[in-house]
Amino acid sequence: MTPLWIAAGGAIGSLARYYFSELLAVLLGPGFPWGTLIVNVSGSFVIGAAAGGSVGDTRLVASPFVRHFVMVGLCGGYTTFSAFSLQTVAMLQAGDIGRASLNVAASVALCLLATWAGFALAAALSR
Repeated sequence: MTPLWIAAGGAIGSLARYYFSELLAVLLGPGFPWGTLIVNVSGSFVIGAAAGGSVGDTRLVASPFVRHFVMVGLCGGYTTFSAFSLQTVAMLQAGDIGRASLNVAASVALCLLATWAGFALAAALSR
């Protein structure tokens, strides 16, 4: 059953990524890949929270099923590192080194921070 739950999580994550990214493009404009950045940051938070809730002696210990569904399926379908890479290369090819650099720096820094924050939240809730 695990592969089916991973596939279901991936389908849900992929649809959420598509609709959320499209909404953000309409709201914030197409000039910068805000949808991809925000999806990656929020996905990093979710995977951090799931990881933090599934380690050690916590009240939030997630079952292997939940970890597979959320961390592998949902987050795997939702986060968009390949889209981030493609958009960054497109900016570089267009000669827009400043925005490409901003995209790389913001994505790396914010996603690491979001993963840490998710992990810290899960740890705090488990005390």
